[in-house]
Amino acid sequence: MAIGSTIHTFAVQLADMDRGVYDDLTLRVARHPSETDAYMVTRLLAYCLEYAEGIAFGEGISSTEEPAVIVRDMTGSILAWVEVGAPDAERLHHGSRLAERVVVYTHRDPAKVVAPWAGKRIHNVEAIEVRSFDPGFIDQAVALLERRSTVTLTVTEAQLYLDLNGTTLSSAMHTRPAV
Repeated sequence: MAIGSTIHTFAVQLADMDRGVYDDLTLRVARHPSETDAYMVTRLLAYCLEYAEGIAFGEGISSTEEPAVIVRDMTGSILAWVEVGAPDAERLHHGSRLAERVVVYTHRDPAKVVAPWAGKRIHNVEAIEVRSFDPGFIDQAVALLERRSTVTLTVTEAQLYLDLNGTTLSSAMHTRPAV
């Protein structure tokens, strides 16, 4: 019998002062058996940091047709293609041809994430952003993870303050180009 996804529920209070986005969210996040907790936490943060009307989690880690997080307008056009982890160049090329904007959130060393893309064909690669956190930030958050978690995420001047189940962590938001 195949192992099913583990459902995590997050009650999120979001205050992104940099973008003027404030909302209370209840998110049910399915963690596929092959997905690490670090990937799932990064996916959750990517969702919150990109939060806008029309946002949704993609079909899942095994889907090649959608990213981890996607933002669509009311017509169904893709506004943002949001990858998590270390996507390959072909996936970024595909996403950047479909979406107005492509961003990658990673819990890994961003220099190691972008290195395999060098010399590969990626549509509009100069517009792709790679966002990462301070070393150890995601690992600290993973250690606090529960199946039902309360989250307060505050963003101000590219600094993240994450309160996860009563423990506060902080990290700078690092942004670099894909090339």
